[in-house]
Amino acid sequence: MQQKQEVKIGTHSTIQQYNTTILLSSPFMGSINSSKPILPFSHSPLLLHSLVSLSLSLSLSLSQIYLHFQKIQSFSSFSFTMQTFPPPPPPPLLLLLPLSLFLLSNLLVPVTSNSEGDALYALRRSVKDPNNVLQSWDPTLVDPCTWFHVTCDSANHVTRLDLGNAKLSGNLVPELGNLEHLQYLELYMNELVGPIPKEIGRLKSLISLDLYHNNLTASIPSSLKNLHNLNFLRLNGNKLSGRIPRQLTKLGNLKIIDVSDNDLCGTIPTSGSFSKFSEESFKNNPRLEGPELMGFVRYENGGTC
Repeated sequence: MQQKQEVKIGTHSTIQQYNTTILLSSPFMGSINSSKPILPFSHSPLLLHSLVSLSLSLSLSLSQIYLHFQKIQSFSSFSFTMQTFPPPPPPPLLLLLPLSLFLLSNLLVPVTSNSEGDALYALRRSVKDPNNVLQSWDPTLVDPCTWFHVTCDSANHVTRLDLGNAKLSGNLVPELGNLEHLQYLELYMNELVGPIPKEIGRLKSLISLDLYHNNLTASIPSSLKNLHNLNFLRLNGNKLSGRIPRQLTKLGNLKIIDVSDNDLCGTIPTSGSFSKFSEESFKNNPRLEGPELMGFVRYENGGTC
């Protein structure tokens, strides 16, 4: 029976000793006496016969050397040293400069936010949402087109906001005026309070403004005169006060207006687009008087406010 003995040299080298042959994973044959590192090692074992001495100088990058002894009578000496080679020189600074400038430029590029997303999130912060209908309005998502109740066009501009009958309470926010591509603002049948922001007059693409059946107060902002594409203006069922802005008569595309069930005062305009609206659009405003008498009663002085 052959006797096996394992001898460890250093921390990364091992010699396994049998009674006969040396198997060395190396492309060299015969007696080895070299100061050069044996690297790389081949995968085929090498038979060394009549070996007298073996001296190896290895790089620290070599992890193991396996020696197997069989039937060698004249083996007299073995020396093994580990040689440390200096690390490769660092790359020139000129080569690192473009990389450094690239990384620095990436750090200095500001993260741009989406103004429409910011406007919508300002509304979310301003209202209470007991039914969590705004739960998907995540400010970390730059594109608000992925949010529920928000509709966008092919260019990812917000064109529609559908939050009717959503049980929202709180105030409208002036940031809504930043939704410059908005066509439909549907916030009817909620519990919104406070004034209608004058900034809504900046929504020049707006077709429908539905704020009916809330608890909005103050007067109808005269800035709505800028909404030349407006077809539907429904503000009924609120607590609006003051006069109906006469400038609204210049909205040539206006098809429906309903300001009934408020606390408006003065006289009802009858010129321009208002000439086609019946008194049903203005009913249940106790302080609002009949149509202004063109040429007889000055609009500014008509009615009790």
